[in-house]
Amino acid sequence: MDKSLENQLALWLRNQKGACGVYLKLSMMLGVLNGALLVVQAWLLATVLHGVIIEQQARAEFVPHIAAFALLIGLRALVAFSREKVSFEAGLRLRAHIREVVLSKLTRLGPAYINGKPAGAWASIVLEQIEDLQDFYARYLPQMSLAGFIPLIILCCAFPLNWAAGLILLITAPLIPLFMILVGMGAADANRRNFSALQQLSGHFMDRLKALSTLKLFNRAAAEERAIAKASEEFRERTMAVLRLAFLSSAVLEFFAAVSIAVLAVYFGFSYLGELNFGHYGAPISLFTGMFILIMAPEFYQPLRDLGSHYHAKAQAIGAAEALMELLNAPEPLAFGDTPVPQGELTIVAENFSVLSMDGVSLVGPLSFTIQPQQKLALVGPSGAGKTSLLNALLGFLPYEGSLRINGIELKQLDIASWRQRLGWLGQNPQLFHGSIADNLRLGQTDLTDDALWHWLKQARVDDFVHGQPNGLQHTIGEFGAGLSVGQAQRLSLARTLAKQAPLLLLDEPSASLDSQNEQWVLDALWQALTDKSCLMITHRLDQLDRVDEVWVMQQGAIVQQGTLAALSAQPGVFQQMLAELPLQVSLDQVDTLAQDLDESTKTDIEEELNTIETGVNAGGAA
Repeated sequence: MDKSLENQLALWLRNQKGACGVYLKLSMMLGVLNGALLVVQAWLLATVLHGVIIEQQARAEFVPHIAAFALLIGLRALVAFSREKVSFEAGLRLRAHIREVVLSKLTRLGPAYINGKPAGAWASIVLEQIEDLQDFYARYLPQMSLAGFIPLIILCCAFPLNWAAGLILLITAPLIPLFMILVGMGAADANRRNFSALQQLSGHFMDRLKALSTLKLFNRAAAEERAIAKASEEFRERTMAVLRLAFLSSAVLEFFAAVSIAVLAVYFGFSYLGELNFGHYGAPISLFTGMFILIMAPEFYQPLRDLGSHYHAKAQAIGAAEALMELLNAPEPLAFGDTPVPQGELTIVAENFSVLSMDGVSLVGPLSFTIQPQQKLALVGPSGAGKTSLLNALLGFLPYEGSLRINGIELKQLDIASWRQRLGWLGQNPQLFHGSIADNLRLGQTDLTDDALWHWLKQARVDDFVHGQPNGLQHTIGEFGAGLSVGQAQRLSLARTLAKQAPLLLLDEPSASLDSQNEQWVLDALWQALTDKSCLMITHRLDQLDRVDEVWVMQQGAIVQQGTLAALSAQPGVFQQMLAELPLQVSLDQVDTLAQDLDESTKTDIEEELNTIETGVNAGGAA
């Protein structure tokens, strides 16, 4: 990883620590208190040993010292336990804050951005990567402070007793963080690659799991199983590389800590033998001095060793922070204002209106159009023409240039939440959540009564299904609509959309995935509900266009034709080509219905085109 990028990520991580509240500082204070109690323990133990062994004092004289020592053991255990609890709470609060920020950001970015990655990749970011920030805030950051405070406290106690021992501690202390940095230089990069592999594996696995029936249908299950096995093996290798670095860093730190303590022990050993005569301040080195410093020596290096063992938490957090910072810094579609949306009917006027991608590339436009109150519009055109992008821009999920005014107020000036409250949206792949039918229908509209829910269920022609369930409205729906057919899920989503009673409905091929019976039910319910509402519907069903007031034909991001069904069918252009390319199951009777207002020459041309296609297919089948 580039060093400047690593520094940016580390700075971003530190800037988030405010979410930990007072718990992070409290964890540091408890750690310092534990270190200070350790110094007192070492002093008590060295005093008892020196008095009993060297000065031959009676053991009874040291009962208070021994009692205090035992009390300090319990007190240190309580402090350590409290520190663990406080540290965990700091990490918990941080994770909750980051998860809330990430989910709020995804809400603002909208589906146009979210659909750019598979669902498993987002699950990896929201779950695994945020979870991997825990140890950085619960352990690494508090340990950074303790690695400075506790050695400083011990040095302040050691130098007044023996300057040589203090000098040994001072010289050898930097070796541990130095080698910790050298060993850990590749750890962040390894963790970043590991997170990238996990994100890809999660997305790959979840997408294949959702498409399992399709894979089996086309006999691709075995091939995808081998692909998942290969991706899993790559992830295993990357994980083992990260663990190898973690164990290597721990071994290196233990080695240098042991060597440093050994040097200190050799110094005192040779001093007691009379071979070394320096370091003291005139008086000979006493047993108290040697014992006191040697007891504290392991604790002098312990914070540094703990920092080293937690260093992988920093590398892990930096690896996770890259995707999080990229997401949180992603440009949002629009900077909305706080003007409330006017109540009543809606009039939408667009002038030189261009829809842009998140990267600023023009997707649609420039367009100029007007949507009047209670007007029913159909949006048709080939795939990639920009129909869904136009709907996403109206929903506020894509940026735009030009003017888009709602009742005379520019969309960018409106409060986006109140604007979306005035819109009803229904797509071809509705999202139902794990919970009761009532919860899915209300979805935030807590004022809807059960009677109102039954009314909208009847409107969507799905009330018979709900009545047939033992728990009725409290019947539990599984995740992703498990336990429901496609038609039932779509009609429940339609009931939810109708219950919102929005003055403008945006529909993205709401009947695309349905059989003929369910499609007819959904469309009939929609047209009945649209009596006093505006509607902009993307559709591929050209045989349903006689119900709309106007048809807009899009091609390559522009509205190339607009008018009634009869008028467009009589005009040479994209729409007439689409009529000619209708599936063969559209019978000549349906063509008669669609073209009842056309002149005879146009109708004859369409019929001859369909007959030619049908003859060619039959000839190919006979061959």
